[in-house]
Amino acid sequence: MDAQDLKNSVLQLAVSGKLVEQREEEGSAKELLEQIKVEKEKLIKQGKIKKQKKLPDIKEDEIPFDIPESWVWVRFGEIVNVVSARRVHQSDWRKEGIPFYRAREIGKLAEFGKVDNELFIDEELFNKFAESGVPKAGDLMVTAVGTLGKTYIVKDNDIFYYKDASVICLENFCDVSSEYIKLIMESKLMETQIKNNSGGTTVSTLTMVRMNMYCLPLPPLEEQKRVVAKVEELMSYVEKYDKAYTEVEELNQKFPGDMQKSILQYAIEGKLVEQREEEGAAEELYQLIQEEKEKLVKEGKIRKEKSLPEIREDDISFEIPESWKWVSIGQVCSNIMYGTSKKSSKEGKIAVLRMGNLQGGKIDYSDLVYSLDDGDIEKYKLEKNDLLFNRTNSRDLVGKTAIYKEELPAIYAGYLVRLTPVIVISDYINFVMQSDYYWRYCQTVKSDAIGQSNINAEKLKRFVFPLPPLEEQKRIVAKIEELLPYNKQLINII
Repeated sequence: MDAQDLKNSVLQLAVSGKLVEQREEEGSAKELLEQIKVEKEKLIKQGKIKKQKKLPDIKEDEIPFDIPESWVWVRFGEIVNVVSARRVHQSDWRKEGIPFYRAREIGKLAEFGKVDNELFIDEELFNKFAESGVPKAGDLMVTAVGTLGKTYIVKDNDIFYYKDASVICLENFCDVSSEYIKLIMESKLMETQIKNNSGGTTVSTLTMVRMNMYCLPLPPLEEQKRVVAKVEELMSYVEKYDKAYTEVEELNQKFPGDMQKSILQYAIEGKLVEQREEEGAAEELYQLIQEEKEKLVKEGKIRKEKSLPEIREDDISFEIPESWKWVSIGQVCSNIMYGTSKKSSKEGKIAVLRMGNLQGGKIDYSDLVYSLDDGDIEKYKLEKNDLLFNRTNSRDLVGKTAIYKEELPAIYAGYLVRLTPVIVISDYINFVMQSDYYWRYCQTVKSDAIGQSNINAEKLKRFVFPLPPLEEQKRIVAKIEELLPYNKQLINII
């Protein structure tokens, strides 16, 4: 339940007579209604309000819920005088003078209690309108277009006029609490009546005829005041609840992402699975990698690369198990090269993977282009478990990675970098490159141009990360793949 639901519940209790107790000494709403009728007749005789057609009795199917015996169901036209303004032509609008309010200004007053007004009318014109009636303290101004039913109670020092057909005025001529009427206007009761009145669609305007006909439950006057006071008291708690609820919602939205970050951080710190002595040490694996790379160079399968700088103490961000080793991408990967820069099309011999195909650590094959160039096919053809790195994009997307699992033959475009892990599990490196640790590195080394960020291959080669023994890498990957689906379930639940 969010704060709006809680507010609706409080208002429903209020308008159904369940929020405060009924007191016999406060009389009944029938007695109040008789007083209102007497006052109304008096004002009609004095010419202060116009006599209206008798409103129809409220039918049983118009009553949505039970109310206390001391209450009574009435129509709005029975307890207030529903009026509109005289026509103000656009030629009469001014930049100063008496404020002139449309629905938008009344809506802001209803919500915030103040408004930066744009339109005014001359005081002379206002005084002319005042002869037939202008809003006075205690009257209620109701938006009749746009968002219907927003209600503002006129204050003692308010002086303004309003736009006909855009705003309706409920003249409160007798002993009815303006605050109680506003409370009714904010309830689901009124929302439902307005909606039902429209046949299930949005009403474009709220007319005086409709407003007169809407029903409301009327308590005795003193009970109205107690209902309003109790609602005001409870709304302060609703506001606190709203703040707490919002904070919880924000935490809920962040939690799955934070949980994934924690899982990956635990993984690369050696805290996700136990270390096993029989699996050896990463130093031994590192030596095997170097031997394999030298062998591939001699066989002409990869090019000999320049030596990378030694890993310094400053490059190490956290402690890792003794059996692990800090290495760089360039030390444990080969074939680190950019893709083709030639144009591709919707038809061709082989798919060309672009930066948009890298999504969430995986390759999305839903929007492919193709190449016809035989030279490119030979030079840039991907092998199973190659990693693709997105070297340029917006700030938050540069550095994306995905593993090519040989789902279909493919090459890769120039905005991507391929890297082939040598005796290292590609999935392990890919998970490292989904971690917050990796993304902080990307933000540190990227260069920014207008609308684009870039991390070149040399910076990628120098990314330093923790390397576990080979068998432990496999167990880490298995554990991450076991845990992440639960994280996705959390997202769906939240």
